[in-house]
Amino acid sequence: ASSATHVVGPPGAGAGFAQVLRMAQDGDTIDILPGTYRGEVAVITQRRLRIRGVGARPVFEADGRSAEGKAIWVVRDGDITIDNIEFRGARVPARNGAGIRFERGHLRLVRCAFIDNENGVLTANFGDAQIDIEDSEFAQAPHERGRLHHLLYIGLIARASITGSRFHQGFEGNLIKSRAAQTHIAYNLIVDGPAGRASYEVDLPNGGLATLIGNVIGQSADTENAAVVAFGAEGRPWPRSALTLAHNTLLSERAAGAWFVRAWPDRLPADTPVHAVNNLTVGVGVLATGAPGTVAGNHAAAPGTLAGAAGLPYELPAGSPLRDLGVDPRDIGGRDLSPRAEFTLPVGSRPLSPRQRWSPGAFQR
Repeated sequence: ASSATHVVGPPGAGAGFAQVLRMAQDGDTIDILPGTYRGEVAVITQRRLRIRGVGARPVFEADGRSAEGKAIWVVRDGDITIDNIEFRGARVPARNGAGIRFERGHLRLVRCAFIDNENGVLTANFGDAQIDIEDSEFAQAPHERGRLHHLLYIGLIARASITGSRFHQGFEGNLIKSRAAQTHIAYNLIVDGPAGRASYEVDLPNGGLATLIGNVIGQSADTENAAVVAFGAEGRPWPRSALTLAHNTLLSERAAGAWFVRAWPDRLPADTPVHAVNNLTVGVGVLATGAPGTVAGNHAAAPGTLAGAAGLPYELPAGSPLRDLGVDPRDIGGRDLSPRAEFTLPVGSRPLSPRQRWSPGAFQR
């Protein structure tokens, strides 16, 4: 079968997104020209489609409108890739408006941005759905008391993968909340920042099989919750659960101290393991899971002792006594947990070369 490429824009001149979307068939590509598209809301019903911004990232501003009272774009059910698009300002009467509402199928988001939405991305709860998020940014939750706006909210789906992405400036809600059966979070910058007031930085309320590798995860001084990473707080819909954290840098500016990782073993399947290997903690707090599993190679660094480029000062400096103090992560419970990449600004990651010695934390240089 042949496929076609359709072009949207420029704003106010070319064909609008909804008009082009109605013409697109399964397997087609929609190219969107640069500019700000206001009120261009839509429901994507194709089974297979690629939508990409061409050149400077196009911005889709909700401008008071929503598709089906849910989002700027609703993805109904299909294999959909969205590349290089920004979504801003989603608001709906139910107060859970999203840049994208993902309902079913497989959604891949690449180089996208979700700014100032009630939820950046919000999924439904279909057990066969999958989402992959790569090299994207989520920021600026609305400052609305008691509404728990999450930058990313993943429901009871099969699998979620988040890599090379940045999360910051939450407010009362979480930076990442995932109820998925499998959650993979690797090589991200998940740091609320001085303007943030998020609750959990990563919340895995229903357990599941969760792996966090090579992330920088940090709560601000004004956090709404003492836990940085939370696992199992709301109980268990999944028959199998395990949490694995390797080579993360966990930060807290909370004066009263933090749980860098907090698990609720009594709410999870019996003997659910928590493996914590080669993590670096910075700030006042504890790394004590209260669950069975491997705990090795974790170390604490004093605040103000890390170094690195502007905007990314999370590396052990040259000469630090903590360098090379990690354990061999290549066989932990039968899994290779060695980091394969590192986060880079503004978003993305760069590969790491193979090594024989490891330092705690997200950066190995």
